[in-house]
Amino acid sequence: MRSAEIQRDTNETSIALSLEIDGDGSRSIKTGIGFFDHMLDLFAKHGLFDLSLNVKGDLDVDEHHTVEDVGIVLGDAFSQAVGDKAGISRYATQFVPMDEALAIVNVDFSGRAFLQYSVQCPDQFVGGMSSQIFEEFFRAFATAAKITLHISVPYGSNTHHVIEAVFKATGRALRFALEDDPRNSGIPSTKGVL
Repeated sequence: MRSAEIQRDTNETSIALSLEIDGDGSRSIKTGIGFFDHMLDLFAKHGLFDLSLNVKGDLDVDEHHTVEDVGIVLGDAFSQAVGDKAGISRYATQFVPMDEALAIVNVDFSGRAFLQYSVQCPDQFVGGMSSQIFEEFFRAFATAAKITLHISVPYGSNTHHVIEAVFKATGRALRFALEDDPRNSGIPSTKGVL
């Protein structure tokens, strides 16, 4: 069972998270931000991750601390759950269309944290959230998960569709990168460690 449970408490957020990588997409997500809940719901459903997430954040300030801290905790959970990475496929690429928008996500469970985020949102806000905050979420996630994550949207005119395609594509890319590779039971690196 590749799973993790994390409780993280700061002066800004309190987060309880449990993750099962090899799940069926069961999820219970409560961040206090409706649109963010919807995006994480899509992420877990399309990644087939079992995800339970309960967050209390300083939403009276704004959504920034909540969104960034969820990225940190979710990334930590993936890092813990995947273990030494023996037998995983390691790399994956997913193209996901959402009506007029197309998201392309490439992931490498490299042990090196890096985010390349090339997403232009037509609107400054979506679902009551700043559309800029999603780059901070994915940066926090990639850093904590210790993965290389490239996200791009070459076109899309509806901000909701753009962000939705990104979350779906990221969930699917992680899913396939973490699948067992039956031809390689060892660490998928010539270095012998990731």
